Amino acid sequence: MNNISLPQLAWAETKEREFAVPARWKIETCDMAGAGKPALKAAAIRAALEKPIGAKPLAELAKGKKEAVIIFDDMSRVTRTYEIVPHVIRALHEGGVGDDHIRFVCALGCHGALTRVDFAKKLGEDIVARYPVYNHNPFGNCVAVGTTRTYRTEVYVNEEVMRCDIKVAIGGTVPHPLSGFGGGGKIILPGVTSFATTQHNHHETYHDMVDKRGKLGQGIFDENPMRFDIEEAAELAGLDFIINILFNKWGEPAAIFAGALKPAFAAAVAEAKKHYFTPRVMDRDISIANSFIKGNEASLGLGIAHRAIAPKGGDLVLIANEPAGQVVHYLLGPFGENSFGPEHQTSFVPAYVNRVIIFTEYPDMAGRGWYAKSDKVFFMDRWEDVVRVLKSDYPGAASVAVFPNSEIQYTK
Repeated sequence: MNNISLPQLAWAETKEREFAVPARWKIETCDMAGAGKPALKAAAIRAALEKPIGAKPLAELAKGKKEAVIIFDDMSRVTRTYEIVPHVIRALHEGGVGDDHIRFVCALGCHGALTRVDFAKKLGEDIVARYPVYNHNPFGNCVAVGTTRTYRTEVYVNEEVMRCDIKVAIGGTVPHPLSGFGGGGKIILPGVTSFATTQHNHHETYHDMVDKRGKLGQGIFDENPMRFDIEEAAELAGLDFIINILFNKWGEPAAIFAGALKPAFAAAVAEAKKHYFTPRVMDRDISIANSFIKGNEASLGLGIAHRAIAPKGGDLVLIANEPAGQVVHYLLGPFGENSFGPEHQTSFVPAYVNRVIIFTEYPDMAGRGWYAKSDKVFFMDRWEDVVRVLKSDYPGAASVAVFPNSEIQYTK
């Protein structure tokens, strides 16, 4: 037997796990370009905040301000916010904003609320004990800030965020299947906007997927209308300072782009296009997609993996080892056998794919609603069973592509 080594459990004792496969399989590990970049040290993180892109240093921006909010992404993102927050708080203190005037708001979008345990993982125990940390509520407590030009989206933003006169955001920048790249203004829309605001933005985007083909989709940035609409909403909300983070294979911060919304995000995306890029792989018998960075949105990994399958047919394996299960998503997710969020989406199975195997050691019956209902889709919780089934179709040699960070890798 051979072993495939893959990162697992982003929020639960991260480790490298060995997946045994037959020795006669020819394995090709398809890493993204930036997989092996080293994690940034504290000095590099601080330097990025002190020399921002298109903005004054955060300490200067904070001068004369009364109330500060630090907006951060949720558990569906691997952002180790606790590594960034001390530098942000130090800058706010230097600008004259005291602890009693700092709060945190989690940019949930339309995802389920976090618990104290989650907040401690994202921010650290000391932050949760020292500052108020709130979930965003997309179903209430939002105030109108204006209407975008691109989609005529009426933007309603978390009222606690809007009560603050300096707004700082911390989030990851990775490829996104609609807006091109996550990060940037997405920390506002959908991060801290109302359900209706988010639904309108997504609904218009799905309409544009037909009318503006080639301008939306993973890795597409320059003319992306969804991205335009999102950035307009973030500007209406008055986002003052953003910190965009690129991740290595292990979810560690490999690069940081901080500063004003548009220029800092543009710089992050310019690097992200190279960092997450994965050369095209084709004509493989089996394609294995590992999810780790966004483990509770594992189905995203099928996007790059299916392209590696040979036109004559082949098998897809998705490793979705997330103890918390798949994300609760009030806009897109499943809520019953025939009950779904209003913009519900499922994965698709291309005709040339013989079988899709979803492997998880944490079975989640409800989470199956994220995947196509098809006699080609199978769910397994023992890796030995996955290998046994595949060996029945490939008794001899098999060519296998492995994507260690499939849900954030992209190709052209």
